[in-house]
Amino acid sequence: MANIISRTPVREQEPATRAANFEEVCYGFNLEEAQREASRCLHCRNPRCVKACPVGIQIPNFIAAIAEGDLQMAANIIAEDSLLPSICGRVCPQESQCEGSCIVGIKNEPVAIGKLERFVGDWQLENGTAEKAVIEPNGKKVAVVGSGPAGLACAADLAKWGYEVTVFEALHRLGGVLSYGIPEFRLPKERIVEREIAKVERLGVKFEKNIIVGRTLTIDSLLDEEGFAAVFIGSGAGLPKFMGIEGENLNGVFSANEFLTRINLMGAYAPERFDTPVRRGEKVAVVGGGNVAMDAVRSAKRLGADAYIIYRRSEAELPARVEEVHHAKEEGVQFAMLTNPVAVVGDEKGWVRALRCVRMELGEPDESGRRSPVVVEGSEFELECDTVIMALGTSPNPLIASTTEGLERNRRGCLVASEEGATTREGVFAGGDAVTGAATVILAMGAGRKAAKAIHDYIRSTVDRQPTKSK
Repeated sequence: MANIISRTPVREQEPATRAANFEEVCYGFNLEEAQREASRCLHCRNPRCVKACPVGIQIPNFIAAIAEGDLQMAANIIAEDSLLPSICGRVCPQESQCEGSCIVGIKNEPVAIGKLERFVGDWQLENGTAEKAVIEPNGKKVAVVGSGPAGLACAADLAKWGYEVTVFEALHRLGGVLSYGIPEFRLPKERIVEREIAKVERLGVKFEKNIIVGRTLTIDSLLDEEGFAAVFIGSGAGLPKFMGIEGENLNGVFSANEFLTRINLMGAYAPERFDTPVRRGEKVAVVGGGNVAMDAVRSAKRLGADAYIIYRRSEAELPARVEEVHHAKEEGVQFAMLTNPVAVVGDEKGWVRALRCVRMELGEPDESGRRSPVVVEGSEFELECDTVIMALGTSPNPLIASTTEGLERNRRGCLVASEEGATTREGVFAGGDAVTGAATVILAMGAGRKAAKAIHDYIRSTVDRQPTKSK
């Protein structure tokens, strides 16, 4: 008999209230709600959800444990494959991964796997009952560059296998994009991110902050002088892209990276606690349609602006998560679809006055399969605004590759690496946004785990190749 129980709704802040604060939007499940939702799982013989999870969490097993009320067992099952369930449950695009493959979703709404993962993760953080891993040191050292999702996942797996792992972070706070990119209202920093990272620290992983690999240290010095047997590069993609249009150098034009970093990493969302300067525009136009654009526009709204999304395709082509678009609309964000900027217009003092745009219509599909936008002749107009935020994607910083001989990049500036993470330099591995360009947290974690296994195999093979010392 088909499972006909409807999906359990999740409690949230009221839109009018949350649009004026940076507190978390979604409250998550309580135990009763989680067990009700867990009862919807069909426990398929060949669970497609597990295959669709980049880190391979045994989803039906942890959901069964929730249904039985054994939350410790649920936490232990997830911990076998991920130490960041409270983070992933909040920010991963489950609709296109595990939930998108859920059998229940064929005739009904899929099981809320992400919300259940978050529930277990939050329960574990509050109860502090994670199993303590028994780790036998193997005497080998591995360096990890970057404390974002890829670096954390790689470091955790290597630590479990007995490696002495040191993570080198360029910024003053750990977490990479988790700390500087994703807003507090989607991912609380002190309550969630810092506590999840502490679980990785408890495995024995060491963290060194304010270390810029490529300047403070180099890949060569880590391998040749510091005694590391291998290096994993998970430095992300923090170099912002711009349109190259007239007026982008005017005062009041920002990259989404800078805008969000000031708010998230440097605490500008809490002026009562931090003195970080941030542009609080009255009318803000965010150019782009991805999750970063939604984060930027919703942050601008919370800082008091009339906030707009400017996107050159229609709503059907928006790459952002449906949930983020829905929340943005509820909060009063305005969407100017099929609209493309052609210039930023300034006033006599060099500040943004307006965004000059043209109307678009959709033509034939491009290489990505989406219909290409085409300019509507004679449709130029100006959108009055005092701040423009470009959320057009990012690419990896070239510093590490430019200071490491034999480390190749592709035409997009990304490190060249195999599916397992091996780069063109022996002993150096890479994964996440540094290889793919900007992607998702869970894909970066999956890449970090694959690279950890490859590093483990590499180090064991190098030990096997070493000549035996004569007595």
